[in-house]
Amino acid sequence: MQLEKRENFTRIFCGGAVGAANSLFGGGGGMIAVPLLQKTGLEEKSAHATAILLILPVSLLSFLFYALHGFCDFTVLIPTAIGVTAGGALGAKLLGKLPVQTVGLVFSLLQFLAGISLVFF
Repeated sequence: MQLEKRENFTRIFCGGAVGAANSLFGGGGGMIAVPLLQKTGLEEKSAHATAILLILPVSLLSFLFYALHGFCDFTVLIPTAIGVTAGGALGAKLLGKLPVQTVGLVFSLLQFLAGISLVFF
């Protein structure tokens, strides 16, 4: 019972970090969610899929706050939504077919490139 309470506390703490990152940076919570979910025992592909599930309510709530404060530019909504939907469908299909090592390598490479981009550009 004590172990279960500790695991739940860890998940709540990690969820808070994911939510804060996603809201503060306008995304990116999934980049934090995946490794944190793996640390709580999820297999890599399950961690990726679960991260998407977790980001949905956080993104909706963040959107409401941003929209209420006038930060959203709705002129880009439809074309970007089309691209995001197509990319999301392709990524979900690939996740089921790619080996775990490939998914991990691509994920790590994207994190590395995002970090380099933030530091130097």
